[in-house]
Amino acid sequence: MQISARGDYAVRAALSLAQAYPALMSAQAIAQDQEMPRKFLEAVLADLRRAGVVRAQRGAEGGYTLSHPPRDVTIGQIIRAVDGPLAGVRGLRPEETQYTGAAENLPNLWIAVRAAVREVLDEVSLAELISGRMPAHVRKLTTRPDAWQPR
Repeated sequence: MQISARGDYAVRAALSLAQAYPALMSAQAIAQDQEMPRKFLEAVLADLRRAGVVRAQRGAEGGYTLSHPPRDVTIGQIIRAVDGPLAGVRGLRPEETQYTGAAENLPNLWIAVRAAVREVLDEVSLAELISGRMPAHVRKLTTRPDAWQPR
């Protein structure tokens, strides 16, 4: 699975907002906190706002905040807000794929991949990630001997 720069920035921005919640943070403050370009961040924040993940308040005292408490916002929601579905195959959802011959069962694998990604991203909230207290099944994945090894 490839996490886009947009997805990475969105999660990092949301973590900054979660840590400050319910206070507002300016785009400049988030950009400085996460060491990311402000212009790119503003585009990411616009996507998150359109998806209902964050809300913006205009004015001198304005900024951004999460639309819901950090415990109620999952990493999967954030990734979907900026990148679309978690698992796509050539621009299609896994259940929309269809193959013949030797590849006829491939959609089953793509569905399993999506389910595995959901088991992590849809079950970890911003609050859990900040605290380091992620669900046991997710923490267990990080303890596998090969988990930290590139392939």
